[in-house]
Amino acid sequence: MVVVSFSSMPSTSSIFSTYASISAFIMLIQTILNQFIPRQVQNYILNIIYRYLKPKQNKSTIIIEESDGMSSNELFNAAETYLCTKIRPNIERLKISKRHKDAGVTIKFAQCERIADTFEDVNLEWRFTFEERKKPSKRINEDTNDIVVDSEKRYFELCFEKNCKEKVLDSYIPFMIERAKSIRAEKKAVKLHTLLSSNYGVGSVVWDSINLDHPSTFETLAMDAKKKKGIIDDLDRFVRRKDFYRKVGRAWKRGYLLYGPPGTGKSSLIAAMANYLKFDIYDLELTNVRRDSDLRKLLLRTANRSILVIEDIDCSVDLQDRRKVPSKTGKDGSVDGSGHFYHPRNQQFTLSGLLNFIDGLWSSCGDERIIIFTTNNKEKLDPALLRPGRMDMHIHMSYLTVEGFKLLTSTYLNITGHHRCFGEIEELIEGMKVSPAEVAEELMQSDDADTSLEGLVDFLKCKKSLIESNSLKGKGIDSEDLDGGEKVNVSDVGVVTR
Repeated sequence: MVVVSFSSMPSTSSIFSTYASISAFIMLIQTILNQFIPRQVQNYILNIIYRYLKPKQNKSTIIIEESDGMSSNELFNAAETYLCTKIRPNIERLKISKRHKDAGVTIKFAQCERIADTFEDVNLEWRFTFEERKKPSKRINEDTNDIVVDSEKRYFELCFEKNCKEKVLDSYIPFMIERAKSIRAEKKAVKLHTLLSSNYGVGSVVWDSINLDHPSTFETLAMDAKKKKGIIDDLDRFVRRKDFYRKVGRAWKRGYLLYGPPGTGKSSLIAAMANYLKFDIYDLELTNVRRDSDLRKLLLRTANRSILVIEDIDCSVDLQDRRKVPSKTGKDGSVDGSGHFYHPRNQQFTLSGLLNFIDGLWSSCGDERIIIFTTNNKEKLDPALLRPGRMDMHIHMSYLTVEGFKLLTSTYLNITGHHRCFGEIEELIEGMKVSPAEVAEELMQSDDADTSLEGLVDFLKCKKSLIESNSLKGKGIDSEDLDGGEKVNVSDVGVVTR
């Protein structure tokens, strides 16, 4: 039992007396400090005391804002793409959108949210925040190159343990960027960009784009399997060698020359490459480019991870072999002795401008780019266009082979085994030059496999008879004069093709 004696407790008057004495002492100390110690010294002392008494913070925070000046912040875009895959079911408000050129729906945060993540045993917390700006700011939308006015400041906060800062900066942030790039690549709609006249000045041209819905893939391409594998391996090696190109001091680009007769699949190969890499295609029509300066501007407006295509380079412009000395004609589009060619209105575009565009100083204005030339007549091109470093791979697009024919029948007619017409067709294909486009067109004539293959036999026999007939008459026509799928009246041998 504990006995409490109330007589031993201090009286109320004693408590108030002690409190008054302490208060008076504190006021005396304050007065002395204010009279003899300057205010700046007092603040310094108080800051030291606060620094030692306040609880230690073990967290670090990284701020990732939406824009950096007028330019968008790549880290913000990557974080937004990456975190949209981490959205929890309990998030109540999201913002979604879809433009007519997009392949899928874009999801963004609509309000302040917190999202947890883990990386190599490091716990991380993301906070999406936005706040009203006192003064609207401007930035450039890099997708459209338009100026956007933002009335809100949007940013992410990334919080983590302070001792994990090195791992977050050196490993987690690069991981997030690469993961976001992969997510965008999976959802990306490949676009075809073409030149469009601009209203900003006479003769100015800008890029316009549509979705590339070309279904060509390497699986459906009627090409020699070994050659096809070589192209795929070269593309894979190119996209993973960023550090190598930087180490050896070369622009991260690759040049391909596709040459061969019409109808052999050059355009289909380009579409298959774009679909395989998820690279946009820029179709550059050189006849629309009047000056070297226009070419440079167009180059600067092409995006990274893209394929620049100049089709029929031997026909697009009169870039003659510089080993020959052409006559100076001025306005008819021919080349003078200095290597210029002339458009209407006496505007000039030079071969040297094109070469500088391919592998000169201006070629380093972008990364991960592929340049493709196509031609039906490789021998007509200036050797300067073809040397390594400009056109790294020369790919001959040949006539249809038996292997390519079987792939076409599998793709168009779903025939995976043997057919009674195959023997005769294969013999005809091996005996003359026929393009994949010609055969593909015949296979599309009917949904019935027998009808299509019988029609193909008639077409190949007709073509062979025409070649033999004209050879006997001394006209010198061979199968190369009949490629590209052109239909010819052969009534002189008693047959008319469709």
